[in-house]
Amino acid sequence: MSGDLSREALPWRPPEELVPQLAQAFGRDGLSWLDGDGSPLGRRAVVGLRPEETLLCEGLPGSPGARNPFALLAELVGSGERWLAWLAYEAGAWVEPAEHWQSPRLPVLRACRHDALLHFDLAERTLQLEGRPQALRRWREPVRELLETRPVPPPAEPAIPQEAWQWLTPPERFREQVGQLRQLIAAGDLFQANLTACRRAERARPPDPLALYLRLRRRCPAPFSGLMVSGEHAVLSTSMERFLQVSATGQVETRPIKGTRPRAADPIADADAAAELVCSPKDRAENVMIVDLMRHDLGRLCRPGSIRVPQLVGLESYARVHHLTSVVRGELAAGHAAAALLRACWPPGSISGAPKIRACQRLNELEPIARGPYCGSFLLCNGDGSLDSNVLIRSVMVQGRHLQAHAGCGIVADSDPSAEARELEWKLQPLLDALAADA
Repeated sequence: MSGDLSREALPWRPPEELVPQLAQAFGRDGLSWLDGDGSPLGRRAVVGLRPEETLLCEGLPGSPGARNPFALLAELVGSGERWLAWLAYEAGAWVEPAEHWQSPRLPVLRACRHDALLHFDLAERTLQLEGRPQALRRWREPVRELLETRPVPPPAEPAIPQEAWQWLTPPERFREQVGQLRQLIAAGDLFQANLTACRRAERARPPDPLALYLRLRRRCPAPFSGLMVSGEHAVLSTSMERFLQVSATGQVETRPIKGTRPRAADPIADADAAAELVCSPKDRAENVMIVDLMRHDLGRLCRPGSIRVPQLVGLESYARVHHLTSVVRGELAAGHAAAALLRACWPPGSISGAPKIRACQRLNELEPIARGPYCGSFLLCNGDGSLDSNVLIRSVMVQGRHLQAHAGCGIVADSDPSAEARELEWKLQPLLDALAADA
């Protein structure tokens, strides 16, 4: 936003209490909620309602009316405005040959400009309203009135039973696909690929995405989570992975995840699972491979000699899983901007493979539908040229009465097809458990 941006302190109310009140008062359509879990990485949440402007990029290169999402993002980042957006995995069609990509049902880019935003510091428990003076005058009293009233009950939404979810790619077919990728790897066609599959459910009526997200948030908290609602479409995510953070001064960070184990209720079994992950040659090799890929991608636009890896294959533990996460940092070279780096690194290496172009081609040959926002990003594009983004893993997409929950596994030369199919199951299970729980 421009220089007359102001912030005004408000009485504290946690977002899980205030956002349902805001949605009840102002409607859910256009809700943008980039969320956190209160940890050092997920300390802040940003919420916007009733966007003043919504911009869409739909279709792939060559289709009627298609618009390059990276060209639009280059206009938005540093425009003096703040935009909250999603970017679909298939934005890669604007980076690599378009014939390797399937057309998604949802927009490739959806960006919203809100004239006022609520900023929550989940660690310090502070709340601020941000906007230009005119917007603050318009939103101040309605929000204060809500803060003075009792929280409303969480929105009601029937639980989604486990049996409602059907595999689009059955486990036996997924195992076959793992075998096909292993053959390609053995032949030297590629080194690694992140193969995904999804489960679908159909409801009698369109579900309430806010009610579903509140369940996910309660059961599966994560530092780079969030919800975006667009009419009867919505994207819900409990992601643990940062894709790119670029500061106004050009400092860059990415946090690729490779290597996952489910957590156990028994402390000894849980510690054993974490130790087994840390010592797994397959998972460590995958992680290092993606670190090398991200170093290469950042190196396209970062100052020579600035790229470093302060954390290599580190253990990070969340509510339902253990992960191996690395941290890669760099510094943008003079003359380059955040949107250009986003394009240079797209799609994220951790959900595509190596070499990236070949992996994307092979995955699009094997996977039956476009991924859409899944494996894409939620974006916070700031007026000062800075940007923050996640990787949309552990995500659910709502399209009218239909829901899709996706998961993926990194396939390498020594991957066991049955083990990868089991990993796919337990990656999805926390999402399905949360949505099957009573409100």
